Amino acid sequence: MAMKARDLMTPSTDVIPVDASVVDAAQRMAQGDFGAMPACGPDGRLVGMITDRDIALRVVAAGKDPNTVKVDEVIDHTETVTIGADDSIDEAIRTMRDHNVRRLPVIDGQQVIGMVSQADIARVAPERPIGELVGAISDAPPNN
Repeated sequence: MAMKARDLMTPSTDVIPVDASVVDAAQRMAQGDFGAMPACGPDGRLVGMITDRDIALRVVAAGKDPNTVKVDEVIDHTETVTIGADDSIDEAIRTMRDHNVRRLPVIDGQQVIGMVSQADIARVAPERPIGELVGAISDAPPNN
């Protein structure tokens, strides 16, 4: 049986409410030692992702106050790239490569249940596909 996203994801991913301040998001990302986290609305549905890059460029570099800027003001509101809990590792690799992302929220129904990162895939995938994934993402322009 092929391994699925739910088998290799980091479960129970911390999410940040869209109405939280950017400083709250930054502190939670620092505590968890990760560079991105899902931002969810009051209904628990994924609205977008906030990244350390978003905070650096859209808040700090723009001279805004991270204590007053809300997560909702910083995240990209275009459709967030996700993967289903029962999707295969091959599908995760393909999605990361096609969308130039290094991590994917794992969705079960409408809820975020975990995250799959390049590192998660590297731990379980054959050497060649992960090398191709890393190469494809490294060669692509930065994804803002």
